[in-house]
Amino acid sequence: MELNRIILKFIDAEDCMVSPISNGLINTTYLVENNQTQEKYILQKINTEVFKDPERIINNHLKINKILQENDYQLYIAEPVSSSSKEFLITDENGHQWRMTGFIDNSITFLTVPSAETAFKAAQAVGYFLSMINNTTTLPVIEDPLPDFLNFEKRILDYKISLEDGTSALKESAKTEIALMNQLLELPHQWIQMQNNGQLPKRIIHADAKISNILFDQNHDPMAVIDLDTTMISTILYDFGTMIQSYTNTTNEDDGTAKDNFNPNIFKSVKEGFLFHLKDQLTYEEFENLDYAAQVAIYIQGLRFLTDYLNGSTYYSIKYPEHNLDRTKNQLELLKGLRTYLKFD
Repeated sequence: MELNRIILKFIDAEDCMVSPISNGLINTTYLVENNQTQEKYILQKINTEVFKDPERIINNHLKINKILQENDYQLYIAEPVSSSSKEFLITDENGHQWRMTGFIDNSITFLTVPSAETAFKAAQAVGYFLSMINNTTTLPVIEDPLPDFLNFEKRILDYKISLEDGTSALKESAKTEIALMNQLLELPHQWIQMQNNGQLPKRIIHADAKISNILFDQNHDPMAVIDLDTTMISTILYDFGTMIQSYTNTTNEDDGTAKDNFNPNIFKSVKEGFLFHLKDQLTYEEFENLDYAAQVAIYIQGLRFLTDYLNGSTYYSIKYPEHNLDRTKNQLELLKGLRTYLKFD
């Protein structure tokens, strides 16, 4: 099915300009502009190798939007667009599934944080978003869009399997990174124990709160928290850790040559911003483990990149064979900087 035929399933627009958006790692994304009305939309082909049940992410998105609206949320909300048959998913003749959401105009995104002030505002926006969606006496039924996504025991097991099954050539190329990962293989153990012992409250989390999932206006003030595909029930520590993993990196995460890419000033700004709306809602265990969570989130992301590299790069989109290895190197350098700052190294 051609793109214009898919678009017509969602909006009555024969004349559209379609532009690919290439900074996503999972889904295939396009910006669609109706040349008659100048209205803009985001069209995505959902990667069903990753999101096995796209209905879940649509249902979760609608539930989260409802909670935000009921709580008089003050930032913009990205609304899913229904098709002419009132469906939020379209299946093409090849079995690919597509969805469309409204576009928030006059917005910009960043792949790296431009300043500590912007980092504070972004983290404040994420904290506000989390405080709003958890402002319920009973958690709604949020379906897990990615089973085992935050199962760190399985992440470690998958890594160990990749070490056994990976080709000699791949393991040789990554021998330095494998050695560094193995040195810190016990790092997530405390997190796993706390979750297994019920020490960390279950909350609705974003689960991908990286800087590129915040929309800003031209003054670098947050407009929206976007990309709710990974929304799930888990520990809020993961969102804080993801923000540190994303925001404090002074380079693009694809840069395998990066040195000293951790920014301590941004770390402090993110922590202050995150706590702005959430400080009184966090438990003692959550508050005391923020610094630890940041280390684990960076480590696990690096482990995922390395696992995918050893598996032949089947999960993340790559532009060249060593792409995931470069991403691994970048995360390891970032973790080194954080642990030095926290006086662990």
